[in-house]
Amino acid sequence: MSKARTKRPANVIGAQVKKLRLQLGLTQEALAARCQVAGLDLSRGTLSHVEARLRRVTDSELFLLASILKVSMEDLFPPEMKKKPREK
Repeated sequence: MSKARTKRPANVIGAQVKKLRLQLGLTQEALAARCQVAGLDLSRGTLSHVEARLRRVTDSELFLLASILKVSMEDLFPPEMKKKPREK
């Protein structure tokens, strides 16, 4: 069975990870290094695939990425996916 890429993105957080990384003034290499120090085994190439939405992200990776980027896990999701307050 072929594992050819489909047009469907593998994750929804890639664009936010890139945006937050750039806001912190970090290169992919620098963020990958921070990930390594925190115990998250992500190379620069793997991080590139996350940002391009070509690689899936596990729950534990999501948690650590949020911690490393100093944001909540919810902040990694696109604005249109964030929970909206209920109307009373």
